[in-house]
Amino acid sequence: MSTPLLRIEALTAAAFQPFGEVIEASPTAQHFAINGGNTLRFHDLARLDAGPDGRMMVSIFRGQPRQLPFAVSMLERHPKGSQAFMPLSGQPYLVVVAPPGPPPGVDTLRAFLASPQQGVNYAAGVWHHPLLALHQACDFLVLDRMGSGPNCDEIQLQHKVMLSL
Repeated sequence: MSTPLLRIEALTAAAFQPFGEVIEASPTAQHFAINGGNTLRFHDLARLDAGPDGRMMVSIFRGQPRQLPFAVSMLERHPKGSQAFMPLSGQPYLVVVAPPGPPPGVDTLRAFLASPQQGVNYAAGVWHHPLLALHQACDFLVLDRMGSGPNCDEIQLQHKVMLSL
């Protein structure tokens, strides 16, 4: 049996809505002037969720580039809180997700190409692949839950799926 190919879609707020929010300064985002009109504030772009016994923490993750085609063979999720990634390196990257719930099959996976100006906020429990930087090592500002108990489940997929641009 050949490894199925996962189609990569453009990252849009509507397409990503089942998995969380796209974080970007889009013209449709709520925004208004602050600081005497010198700054535009794009307001309340993601529902950050630390869970009942957690707090939000800020980190920087440095993802090493992946070579395409790339075999997706595992996913992870954070059941107790959301996890937001905002790229800092000016490079596009890939996002692979599946709905929350039981371990997903490859038929439920979705892949998105994020622009250098788009971040993502994975809702609590959403299955996702760890960072998928493309062309060079990339830094991401990460807003993540810190609190008691484990908050990362990892699974191996029963069948791999290939990513290719």
